Amino acid sequence: MDWRACSRSPFGPVDVAEVTRGPLAVTIRDEARTRVRDVYLVSAPVAGRLLRVGNRAGERVEAGAVVAVIQPASAVFLDDRSRGESQAAVRAAEAALALARAELEQAESQLAWARTEAQRAETLFASAVASQSALDRARLELRTAAAALDHARAGVSVRQANLEAARVRLVDPSAGSASTRTVSIRAPASGRVLRVLQESEAVVTQGAPLMEIGDPGDIEIVADLLSSDAARVSVGAPVIIDSWGGPPLRGRVRAIEPAGFLKVSALGVEEQRVNVIIDPDDPPAAWRAVGHAYRVEAGVTVWSADSVLRVPVGSLFRDGGRWAVFRVEGGRARLTPVGIGQSDGELTEVRSGLEAGQRVVVYPGQAVSDGGRVRPR
Repeated sequence: MDWRACSRSPFGPVDVAEVTRGPLAVTIRDEARTRVRDVYLVSAPVAGRLLRVGNRAGERVEAGAVVAVIQPASAVFLDDRSRGESQAAVRAAEAALALARAELEQAESQLAWARTEAQRAETLFASAVASQSALDRARLELRTAAAALDHARAGVSVRQANLEAARVRLVDPSAGSASTRTVSIRAPASGRVLRVLQESEAVVTQGAPLMEIGDPGDIEIVADLLSSDAARVSVGAPVIIDSWGGPPLRGRVRAIEPAGFLKVSALGVEEQRVNVIIDPDDPPAAWRAVGHAYRVEAGVTVWSADSVLRVPVGSLFRDGGRWAVFRVEGGRARLTPVGIGQSDGELTEVRSGLEAGQRVVVYPGQAVSDGGRVRPR
């Protein structure tokens, strides 16, 4: 819009602000969450019945202390179909073992015959009755028979193992006394119980999560920023953490994860975000009330200066292809082109066109024009 084409309205009441010099910082604000730096997930090493967990969230545990007990699962009862299949497998294994033993006897007989033939060939060769080729053939048959015997013995061993495995599947789990073996699960590190994921007695599978252990005094903050904002953040940048229920706390960016991830906002918009890891700067006593997985807001400083010329954002407008303000001089509004820099959303850096102490119109309406009289509201 061309403000110079607006009609004049003398003595129009306007809001006026002074051009000042002072500090300015540009921050990126977003939701974040706290987390214990090292979280240990305790899981079930075996499948079985988990006895009721006695530890509660917040309790102190020492490394190596028993935090859960599991009774390993016993054998499973067989239904009629499975039992019939197992019985058939036993019979098949017994038949295979009998066949293997018969093959072993045949191999033993073949070896005895080959040994006799080899001895006869040795005698005939010594008497110059048998040829060298006949002796070599007899020796080859002896070695072949010996190898066949070893193969038959191995076959018997395999069939015996298969038979034992088939018989084990038919063992009745109700026979004998119930197993009283237990497996003790110990804390991997000293700390506090953060969460008990399975408190009541229950049957759990191998690898089922049971509880989380960590040190709530050693926390960090994770802010998932838009990738376009994360690209402006540098390691070591100062951070202000607030909106957690207490006074603002200080932190510093420790790391920016190299890979982003897709997140859908509450409005259903797909956003590419990057995790920024923040370490607290204040002493642990200041963070005592903040626990694991608390929601906070993080303001990461991406630019700052100790002394710049500043004007309110509301005083700026576009005049053609440039930024401009209405400077108040002698009771009149003067259209003044300006060069601007950084902005924190409330104040904007002015690099040219104004000086400290001058006054500008804030939120000028269409009634304000270049050279028109104005009256501070």
